[in-house]
Amino acid sequence: MHTGVSVSEASNNEMEVLSFRLGKEEYGISILKVQEIRGYDAVTRIANAPAFLKGVINLRGQIVPIVDMRIKFALGQAEYDAFTVVIILNIGRQVIGMVVDSVSDVITLAPEQVRPAPSIGGGIDADHLLGLGTVGERMLILLDIERLMASPEMGLVATVADAA
Repeated sequence: MHTGVSVSEASNNEMEVLSFRLGKEEYGISILKVQEIRGYDAVTRIANAPAFLKGVINLRGQIVPIVDMRIKFALGQAEYDAFTVVIILNIGRQVIGMVVDSVSDVITLAPEQVRPAPSIGGGIDADHLLGLGTVGERMLILLDIERLMASPEMGLVATVADAA
């Protein structure tokens, strides 16, 4: 597990995360990485791209790769409906769109609300997890979105973003 805290930190070590849903699970990412949230629109497909890379969009003159996180995390076939949104991320000098089922809210987590992530299987590498956040009965899987998007299997995303 990644131990460095890269989620937004306030002066008292609170973390602000944007919560979103993929299937039945709720996730959280640093609000500081979020540029904007948009409805899902049609994308331009890229030949021979991995299944999770849905394509690219033109966002105010900038070519932005769109990654479907449900496909990336092997959570089954994604359904696109009125709640499906694209979270536009600003990671380093790259702008990347992330398709999720829905966005919930912005949550402030105190240090005692964050637990280390257990080793889990599936499509999520433990290196991409910051931990588990708890808010009442809710549990959020906290992603290190910068590390995830910079991972080797996302290499095409970095290439497309660099070409813009």
